[in-house]
Amino acid sequence: MSNEVRRQYLERVRLRYLKGTKKQKTLILDEFCQVCNISRKHAIKLMGEEIKSKASRPGAKVRYGENIRRHILILWQAMNRMCSKKMVAAIPIWLDFYFGISPEETLLLKRISSSSIDRILAKHRDEIRKGKSGTEVSLIKNKIPIKLLDHDVKEPGYMEADTVVHCGNSLAGEFTNTLTMTDILSSWTENRAIWKKESEAVMKAIESIEENLPFDVKGFASDNGNEFLNHDLHSYFFNRKNRVEFVRRRPYKKNDNAHVEQKNWTHVRELFGYDRFDHQDQVTWMNDIYQRLWNPLWNFFTPVMKLKTKTRVGGRIIKVHDEPKTPYQRLLDSCHLTPEQVIKLQEQYKKLNPFELKKELDEKLKWFFRIAEIRSRSQSEAG
Repeated sequence: MSNEVRRQYLERVRLRYLKGTKKQKTLILDEFCQVCNISRKHAIKLMGEEIKSKASRPGAKVRYGENIRRHILILWQAMNRMCSKKMVAAIPIWLDFYFGISPEETLLLKRISSSSIDRILAKHRDEIRKGKSGTEVSLIKNKIPIKLLDHDVKEPGYMEADTVVHCGNSLAGEFTNTLTMTDILSSWTENRAIWKKESEAVMKAIESIEENLPFDVKGFASDNGNEFLNHDLHSYFFNRKNRVEFVRRRPYKKNDNAHVEQKNWTHVRELFGYDRFDHQDQVTWMNDIYQRLWNPLWNFFTPVMKLKTKTRVGGRIIKVHDEPKTPYQRLLDSCHLTPEQVIKLQEQYKKLNPFELKKELDEKLKWFFRIAEIRSRSQSEAG
């Protein structure tokens, strides 16, 4: 019997119990104890107490009301649905640009824990999807050594790179690809859309990324696809005054390139999904979104967590992460940027507003996907 049914039954018999004789009270108690499966002493106590109109909520008093829940949902969506631990670190940064909130609510948001955020957002989480891989084997592996840079990295500039295909459900034909490069130390990430995964297009995208990085490239690591392992890119990194250490990861070892592999989801799939983009002019639109809106939003306003230790205890693997910080904060804390680079980076930060970036991003994406849908529909009708 549920508590609500028991309460309704108590309301019906309590008045008869209070007005009844001793013999009647005995019979009522016997029946009430048997039906509700409670002790006689407890039944007598319930009959003598005033019935509450509504049972009080068990546990601690609710701390985060509807307004706080609404603010958390708005911030989570504006922050591109990042995890709760990163949100705890990002909220104090974003609140400087967030209006329409009282000082009391601001204080509560700054104190909220990651577990409370998880409870609030539990019903809003989306399912994760997986897509296709377009990596092809290269023929000049012997020129580029296999090496893991991770344990040697103590300064920014050591980059991992990977490509993501926007092919929909088929790898046939020509379509857009995205090149992703991420700095191992700071997690500073840049994306560029390219038309077809050819060595010349990849090299031009890398040149564009280098021009926009707030630090110099010192190392470059990629998978074994021929878009990276080719003579053009090898010469590009090798034949320069400050030679870049160009290495490749072990074949069929996905975790070797883990820093950039995880960015393929957060920086590409969460933005453009798994649709097919097979018109060349879409490259220009995607690059405008990447460079002006998406990458600044991630690099300046989205905290990331770095893995510090990973140990096995019996059958469990225990991971310990450091404090969540934005790539921008990690670069400033690294003390490896020149004064000119620091000033340029700080000036760039002062010109940005995360809510304005997110608003324009949503508008751009709405038009981008609307045009893509119209084109896809036209192709289907023509076919």
